[in-house]
Amino acid sequence: MGARSFLLPDLGEGLTEAELISWSVGPGDTVELNQVIAEVETAKASVELPSPYAGTVLALHVEAGSTVEVGTPIIDIGDGQDEAVPDATVPATAEPAGAPSEAPTDASTAPPATNGHEATGEGRVPVLVGYGVTGETAGRRGGRPATGSVADAGPSDHPAPSAESSRPLAAPPVRFLARQEGIDLADVPPTGPHGEVTREDVTAYLDRNAHPADSAPLDASARETRTPIKGVRKHTADAMVRSAFTAPHVTEFVTVDVTPTMELLDRLRESRHLAGVRITPLVLVAKAVLAAVRRNPSLNSAWDEETREIVTKHYVNLGIAAATPRGLMVPNVKDADRMSLRDLAVALADLTAVAKEGKTGPRDLEDGTITITNVGVFGVDAGTPILNPGEAAILCMGAIRRQPWEFEGEIALRQVTTLAVSFDHRLVDGEQGSRFLADVAAMLSDPVALVALG
Repeated sequence: MGARSFLLPDLGEGLTEAELISWSVGPGDTVELNQVIAEVETAKASVELPSPYAGTVLALHVEAGSTVEVGTPIIDIGDGQDEAVPDATVPATAEPAGAPSEAPTDASTAPPATNGHEATGEGRVPVLVGYGVTGETAGRRGGRPATGSVADAGPSDHPAPSAESSRPLAAPPVRFLARQEGIDLADVPPTGPHGEVTREDVTAYLDRNAHPADSAPLDASARETRTPIKGVRKHTADAMVRSAFTAPHVTEFVTVDVTPTMELLDRLRESRHLAGVRITPLVLVAKAVLAAVRRNPSLNSAWDEETREIVTKHYVNLGIAAATPRGLMVPNVKDADRMSLRDLAVALADLTAVAKEGKTGPRDLEDGTITITNVGVFGVDAGTPILNPGEAAILCMGAIRRQPWEFEGEIALRQVTTLAVSFDHRLVDGEQGSRFLADVAAMLSDPVALVALG
């Protein structure tokens, strides 16, 4: 008994694997052509697999529940030559003299299969999911069996193949793709395991015919730029991935009316005590963060994995995220909590100026304890920032916009911003993170609180 292996076919939509849910047959069972032998499930649908051969099941190569790649043998079916019964509709006496009563199973001597398919011993073409029985279409479309024997008709009496029987084999999604692209599947060379046109065949045909043959090929280097990942970019990428997948992030938001702070800012800029000092909204936000950290110290802590300890810092090295020619950098102001407003403003101005020139030294990048990122300078309202590794919190400052706001029982145009804080939930509980953000918002909405607490 010769064995024929059935490979898991391409089930369409470019899927490369499927899960075999259950078998409907077992070793020793007799199966007929197109009999359902298994149920498989892809990422898109559950499909019943019909047998492409008639015979006896010799072996099942895949267990139910397994994930199988397309093209993997899943079942062996014996052709049953040694015990086959001649088909009553095609008597053995009808065969030409000297011809075998059944088609040979050796691939090297078998007659050509229609559309690249392997013909079975019964002269029929195996069926793939969604492809149809092309070899039987013309004779059985009317629903009545053919009459007469092969011996009654000469070679010239065979009808010409119909358009349906010569139709290229392809799954419905592949045909849909071809129609969308205006491609005749007959022009596409098939590479499927059973001679069918696959999605890859169609896309390859599109690639080959996308440009006229006489057009000059496009230079790939002119269409894209490849930049080696190194230096600051490599460090930033490693740090962000390490932070995102190590610290469980939580982000909270608050929208606040900062009109009083902006009015205070105007007065500070006019003060003779701050002459020559650049006072910005970031300076006042930084001062509010430093005051809020004093009231909520868990946001100025670190997780020591080696000793399994939480390290609470009694100093604040305030980091400022800066976009530089070398990439994202987070230099920090050492002992910012001990500085006056004037000293803090000068330190922040110097820090950002050096960073934008790409001249920040390693010392300024080390030992940060909490960070502020100002996305408002790009006109962005809010974000969900990723923690700087080794820190417990980062505050995101959004754009300050004039917009309608409820003020003293009426609607008025006020200057409003959104603040967001991301924190490491291993170190900071929700209550502590919320209180910190509420404190910052309260100080910005009422500068008196900033003076009192700062």
